[in-house]
Amino acid sequence: MDVSTLTVCQAADGLRKKAFSSVELTRAVLAEIEKRDSGLNAYLSVDAEGALRQAAAADGARAAGRDGTLLGVPVAIKDLINVEGQPCTCASKQLVGYVSPYDATVSARLRKEGAVFAGRTNMDEFAMGSSTEGSAFKVTRNPHDLTRVPGGSSGGSAAAVAGGEAVAALGTDTGGSIRQPASFCGCVGLKPSYGRVSRYGVTAYASSLDQVGPITKNVEDAAVLLQALAGCDPRDGTTQNVPVPDYRAALRGGLKGLRIGLPREYSIDGADPEVTACVRRAVAGCAAAGAEIVEVSLPHTEYAIAVYYIIATAEASANLARFDGVRYGHRTAHPASVFDLYAKSRAEGLGTEVKRRIILGTYVLSSGYYDAYYGRAQKVRTLVRQDFVKAFGSCDVLLTPVVPTPAYRIGETCDDPLKMYLGDIFTVPANLAGLCGLSVPCGKTASGLPVGLQILGPAFGEGAILRAAYAYEQEVRS
Repeated sequence: MDVSTLTVCQAADGLRKKAFSSVELTRAVLAEIEKRDSGLNAYLSVDAEGALRQAAAADGARAAGRDGTLLGVPVAIKDLINVEGQPCTCASKQLVGYVSPYDATVSARLRKEGAVFAGRTNMDEFAMGSSTEGSAFKVTRNPHDLTRVPGGSSGGSAAAVAGGEAVAALGTDTGGSIRQPASFCGCVGLKPSYGRVSRYGVTAYASSLDQVGPITKNVEDAAVLLQALAGCDPRDGTTQNVPVPDYRAALRGGLKGLRIGLPREYSIDGADPEVTACVRRAVAGCAAAGAEIVEVSLPHTEYAIAVYYIIATAEASANLARFDGVRYGHRTAHPASVFDLYAKSRAEGLGTEVKRRIILGTYVLSSGYYDAYYGRAQKVRTLVRQDFVKAFGSCDVLLTPVVPTPAYRIGETCDDPLKMYLGDIFTVPANLAGLCGLSVPCGKTASGLPVGLQILGPAFGEGAILRAAYAYEQEVRS
């Protein structure tokens, strides 16, 4: 059993046929983590005892006649999603020592399906970053080149899946934080539509943008995980009470007759030529397989980065106000005054990037600037959303790059955060518009770095993007 390449569906098949037990599978995953993670730093913590206990329970359930694609399959969880009895630090000193007393809805749904929680994956602190260098505890490395970043903020989850340390993982995506690391690490990452998956029990960064989704080794596994996660949740008022289709059934439509839109604004001069070449080959392959290629326009794309970093930081400023040393989070020792307590607790507990975004968000929400920045950004956000609505009137899905470059070297953007922000140009519009999107591998550079193809669909159009991605994976890339 080679767990480094094992998919969720292969694992379920092996468990069903009794080729191995869940305990044996979990032990094999734990052994891979023990062997590999000193180099990758994908995990912040591993719950070996708890995982083996859950695996034994899954084996018992299967022996009693229960079946399921996730029953007994170990998964990794990004460290801002609460799992009862496990730490949830959000990769921040602010939450050292916190152990969750409850399950997030997504954790509860995986637990109900019988999944095994192997450990907590590293991330940029409070999900604010695109490289996983912003963690307060360690820097995660890209499995394809240990001198390069895995992307972020779900870099630990992507590195664990691509590096053979997890069968699958959960991440979150506020502006590309599932799709970008999936692209950098060469795996599949799916961001569901806003309102498709519950955010209850997920530490909020930007509440109108955040979504939980799977990072997997292939498209079929992404469909399986989404099936378990999706659905309305009365504890999250932003989830929508719309039907959840059979996502595995949606995979089978093929490329023939599918209308694929190419946004002209996503062809930019600064993109890496090898990334551009991989994406163009993917588009040509889809056309050869029978897809209809349509050029579309998303004219407000140029404003997306500015709008995103106003809205996201404003919401972050509000959401992180609770971590003040009084209500939640790290509390400084021996403060001289109440002001000193607040100031030092936050200064000691929060990292540079988080402070930068809180300060920016507080500024754009401040008296005299709210209408000029936040209010105007929300109006432009509406225009971005309307661009997509119009584009999907003439196509079923959109194909674009995920990011303009392959994975960059560790330390390359630390002194130039604007460079890191601009790398989100192709991913943030989908979050602003509440759309679904995924990254599927579409080739490698000459130096062996993965390149991802982004497939975007309309709100609650996950079936369409899964169909297109699976067909590309089976008919074109193979």
